[in-house]
Amino acid sequence: MSNAVLGLSAGRGLFYLIVAGTAWGTAGAAAALVFQDSDMGPVSLSFWRCAGGFLLLLAARLVRPRRAQAPAHAHAPLSRRVRRIVVTGVALTVFQTAYFAAVQSTGLAVGTVVTMGSGPVLITLGARLALGERLGRGGVVAVVGALAGLVVLVLGGGGATVRPAGVAWGLLSAAAYAAMTLVTRWWGQDGGTDSSDTTVWSFAVVALCLLPLATAEGLVPRTAEPARVGVYLLYIAAVPTAVAYTLYFAGAAVVRSATVSVITLLEPVSAAVIAVALLGEALTVATVAGTVLMLAAVTGLAVAETRSMVAARREAAPV
Repeated sequence: MSNAVLGLSAGRGLFYLIVAGTAWGTAGAAAALVFQDSDMGPVSLSFWRCAGGFLLLLAARLVRPRRAQAPAHAHAPLSRRVRRIVVTGVALTVFQTAYFAAVQSTGLAVGTVVTMGSGPVLITLGARLALGERLGRGGVVAVVGALAGLVVLVLGGGGATVRPAGVAWGLLSAAAYAAMTLVTRWWGQDGGTDSSDTTVWSFAVVALCLLPLATAEGLVPRTAEPARVGVYLLYIAAVPTAVAYTLYFAGAAVVRSATVSVITLLEPVSAAVIAVALLGEALTVATVAGTVLMLAAVTGLAVAETRSMVAARREAAPV
């Protein structure tokens, strides 16, 4: 899991993002099982998710062979690395906590649509203004298609309630997610970022920020199935956290920000597939239509990203 951005191809970055978005979609199902078998609250779950992810990634760094470590020249000065870790950790804390507040205030459907729907828009605007990244006509169509698919997928069942406070929390969460994506891409442009280093210590920052809130909510859950809940928590810390975020930070540093924002929308697609296949939810027209729209948008942007990489290589090739 050690990935210095130095030398990582954009093609591999796309693959990392696809895997990360798909893995994130499994977290909701695992969290639902935790809530079902214990009285753990969402903030405490988020704390244990990040604390567990930090410990797993730290252990992996300690046991991996020395030759797998990023080369010394790939590391930025200590002050810059600390700044990256703190900014990423704080953004990740706000992103997760504000999202939970949005869901609590206005419901899962509306909270998800506001957060994940406004995220790509904010990222696209920010990438154009701050990074000079042009999305192009095809990219705009892909973003619009992905957002339409998200709305159909999440709100297609009806019964959603919109509350202004929940919308405000969702927008704050989306702004933090956009900031995290943009600064990751900006720092990755210098070609000297060790994404695994940022990921490990960012989770430590998140865990420290969430600890007081989690303690107030109830840090240790009451449950009649402690072993089962422990397995669920271990899975959440390992797959949709330690693995997925390591892949996300590596991929987001080398792929255009707007493309990152749309590809990570695979999370609700993955969650919908799990809900139908494993949790017994009904397969609806909205589920199928929203999934098709979002997969088409992700495929279109991946193709466009690949073409832009090929064009860039041709321009860079000596004549």
